[in-house]
Amino acid sequence: MARPIPEGDLAAIEAAVAQHPGGASAAQIAESLAAPGARRTLQYRLRVLVDAGRLRLAGDGRAARYHLGGDAIAELDAADIVPMSPEGKAVLAYVRQPIAARLPVGYDRGFLDGYRPNETYYLTQEHRDHLATIGKPQIEAAAAGTYAKQILTRLLIDLAWNSSRLEGNTYSLLDTRRLLDFGEAAEGRGPLEAQMILNHKDAIEFLVANADDIGFNRYTILNLHALLANNLLADPAAVGRLRHIIVGIDGSAFHPLEVPGLIEECFDQLLATAAAITDPFEQAFFVMVQLPYLQPFDDVNKRVSRLAANIPMIRANLAPLSFTEVPGDLYTRATLGVYERNDISLLRDVFLWAYERSAGRYAAVRQSMGEPDPFRLRYRETLRDIIRDVVRGPMNRKAARAHLAEIAREIIPAADQDQFIEVAETELLGLHEGNFARYQVRPSEFAAWRLIWSPA
Repeated sequence: MARPIPEGDLAAIEAAVAQHPGGASAAQIAESLAAPGARRTLQYRLRVLVDAGRLRLAGDGRAARYHLGGDAIAELDAADIVPMSPEGKAVLAYVRQPIAARLPVGYDRGFLDGYRPNETYYLTQEHRDHLATIGKPQIEAAAAGTYAKQILTRLLIDLAWNSSRLEGNTYSLLDTRRLLDFGEAAEGRGPLEAQMILNHKDAIEFLVANADDIGFNRYTILNLHALLANNLLADPAAVGRLRHIIVGIDGSAFHPLEVPGLIEECFDQLLATAAAITDPFEQAFFVMVQLPYLQPFDDVNKRVSRLAANIPMIRANLAPLSFTEVPGDLYTRATLGVYERNDISLLRDVFLWAYERSAGRYAAVRQSMGEPDPFRLRYRETLRDIIRDVVRGPMNRKAARAHLAEIAREIIPAADQDQFIEVAETELLGLHEGNFARYQVRPSEFAAWRLIWSPA
């Protein structure tokens, strides 16, 4: 019976093939392997990979070339969602290996020391020019944070949901909207998930409300961590404080720094470096790379980096980065590539794709501002009646929610029911003394309703 081939050896061959998009010869694969072994051994392993569908062989003789097979391509391309560079595919192939097959590594300060602001670039000039083109929302010159405030309602939900989802949070988008708009936790979910989303809301509002004061400094990043980690850490004193304990990274061969004094020194250096970068997109990506790599906090490091990446966008009135549709597994593997190889290729692929998606989303959001909403127009009378009934009731939030659901089931087509409830909830949340008259509500009725809707 043949001895099983270590998975790490097979994955190393896939990684070597991934470096050659046009196909790799056996000789090229051997040159890329740290320990290629005997030629016959490599040929046997290549045949095993081909038989398993992990590699595909094209041509014969000297023209024979190996390509990634269907199974490997499916994972490397993340179901064809995120386009990847050959370098990014190579990183993915490496981190797919079992931990035992990957080289244990510690924090390399040279990775941070070697970065020179406005001389070193993780993003090429072509990348930065492209992002600048798609990231400008075409608004007149305005104070920092103006654009983020215009789309704040949508940004709160998008970024809070997507960033939490990347941490394994199981709330749906609709669950998140109800939690943020009505304070209703989803049934069957633990309190930790609700707390995570609510913390994101607080952190995003902090960044947008303080657009003139935020930056890559201790005030911003420490308070950002405090907001995101609120009520989530075993040690409450660790909220907003640099790490004093040893931490490990699940599923990784990377071992972060352990000396508190050195963590603080590198943290200050990281912030000073980030603050000196002039290009907002390079600045954002630098923080997404270096902050999780340092692991300056007991936990919540990646969440801090994702929201901190939006600081340059908020300040410069650029489209925000909300990580819409980013595959969670791919993002995790991309960060492992930074941890274990100091290779930014895969994370850069994810960042570029994610920003394109976000910029397109918010361009559409802003384009729709000021245009009549056809859905609201279609249900104009029904919306007016149901909101008037809630106010005249008067109904509190729980009663209103039940009433909306009942009316939607009775008179709204099934395909429109969720959106109708969402629009009605939004209208109720936006009622104030300057706009309630359009619902044929008297001042005394509005005043009575507000007392039970938002009790002091």
